[in-house]
Amino acid sequence: MKHLKIRKQAALILILSFLLILSSCGANNPKDSSADHLEKITFVLEWSPNTNHTGVYVAQAKGYYEDLGLDVEIVIPPENGASALVASGKAQFGVDVQEGLGTELTLDNPLPITAVASIIDHNTSGLISEKEKGIDDFSKLEGKTYASWDSPTELAIMKQTMTDAGCDYSKLKTVPAPATDSVSLIRSGDVDVVWVYEAWDVISARLANVDFNFIKFSDETPVLDFYTPLIIANNDFLKENPETSKKFMEATAKGYEYAIENPEDAAQILVNAVPELSLDLVTASQQFLAKEYKAEKTKWGSFDEQRWIAFYDWMYEQKLIPSPLGHSGFTNEFLPQ
Repeated sequence: MKHLKIRKQAALILILSFLLILSSCGANNPKDSSADHLEKITFVLEWSPNTNHTGVYVAQAKGYYEDLGLDVEIVIPPENGASALVASGKAQFGVDVQEGLGTELTLDNPLPITAVASIIDHNTSGLISEKEKGIDDFSKLEGKTYASWDSPTELAIMKQTMTDAGCDYSKLKTVPAPATDSVSLIRSGDVDVVWVYEAWDVISARLANVDFNFIKFSDETPVLDFYTPLIIANNDFLKENPETSKKFMEATAKGYEYAIENPEDAAQILVNAVPELSLDLVTASQQFLAKEYKAEKTKWGSFDEQRWIAFYDWMYEQKLIPSPLGHSGFTNEFLPQ
């Protein structure tokens, strides 16, 4: 849901405020507060709030965290700041994506973070275009214009899917993606295709009565069925506070299971917390994600080791990461058993 990025200036103000709060020794929590006996946990989002995050908002609103002795604060980071905040220990848990985590784990100084839950079990991202363009397959991308944010992994995925479809990636024109929503962008006529996420952008297009085609990367290239988004945790916190970590994941899993069973009510909970969101969009998105959060799994959150390894092997083969990762970087240990 990259079109939901908060503006950098506003984000920096938010994060500075957040860090001041962290260093204020609880000045905003009077000693007689009923929450004083609860263990404080900070959960940092990767973008502005959306239906990827609903389970956490549900767990907060329903008291699932409090029932287990936790006081969870949900915060918004500066752009691309979630993993850095979790790695620094300023937040204990946060949201990331597997493709980003691969880079973060292979830096000269790898970030001390681990993925502890998959939020959505399969990669639902792909390309959206107006139906009249006729782009109903990756083989139709030659000669088209694509709005790109110029990420090496993004471009490698575009090249891989076009190659697998039997067409020439060099014949795709890429232009910088402007800061606008995907529906407006494809309607503008300036570009033909935009990378989007089915649970938000495709739903938005449908609600806007746009005639569109949507093609998923993982349908063309199965190795691209990676985990996006996922929940990460600070390694030291996991090591030093295993029981608290399990409590956090128990309550979070309960929140997502509630959203799966009660999408309309979960949508209302998210909109109550974030009133600027459209209830119609959030409700439609929750109805879609009710079938996608855990897909064919019996329980929410677990990772498939072979899928995890296959994607990182692909990243290494594409020279997107400097060394193989194998099964490193994730654990199912803290999820409810």
